[in-house]
Amino acid sequence: MLLFAFCVPLHILTKALLRRSNWPRRFLGSAAWICGARVCTEGGPIAPHTLLICNHTSWLDILVLAGATGCAFVSKSELGHPLIHWMADQNDTLYVRRDRRRGAPQQAQAIARKLRDPQPLALFPEGTTGPGTHLLSFRSTLLSAVTPLPNGVTVRVVAIDYGEAAPEIGWYDEPGKNNVLRILGRTRPIPVIVRILHPLPAIDDRKALAQAARDAILAALPSSRRAAHL
Repeated sequence: MLLFAFCVPLHILTKALLRRSNWPRRFLGSAAWICGARVCTEGGPIAPHTLLICNHTSWLDILVLAGATGCAFVSKSELGHPLIHWMADQNDTLYVRRDRRRGAPQQAQAIARKLRDPQPLALFPEGTTGPGTHLLSFRSTLLSAVTPLPNGVTVRVVAIDYGEAAPEIGWYDEPGKNNVLRILGRTRPIPVIVRILHPLPAIDDRKALAQAARDAILAALPSSRRAAHL
């Protein structure tokens, strides 16, 4: 709460004067640290107009990834409390309605338009957080935004690795409040490696792109987690 009270006025003032602000990235990265995450980033740098395809284990991913890369996110439109929505807005979140399959082409078009902005954009194709022991299936629908690959756009895969703590960090089939309190109640820090892998080649088929991204993330995770997929 103190971090929020410190960052918000500076963010609003900076955005009013410069029309852009790095305070959301600073806030989210600092919040990750307060929650116990000790982040190490491998790979990069990330070019402007980049789509990041990432695995999704926890709500903590948002804080970790934004702090490490400065990215915006593709998010479901239902975030709950209005304050959470407002905070997501400050980081230029792009909202989609996952329950509207007929709107998928429009959602993909919105992602393509968003990629015209220099800020990297992160997408979690699992569509939800997972148990930490293995990846869920990747949904390919929204990846039609980059199949074929627009001019000037880069696609990179990001593996968020919590190591041995991943099963404990995972948020799957558990009430959100219980998960938050459990993670915040840890007495040990959470080592996190954000592995930013090499850009993927242009792939014109969205399902093939989803599979290539999933395979790359699996290869970048510890062998114990890869074994769950064999």
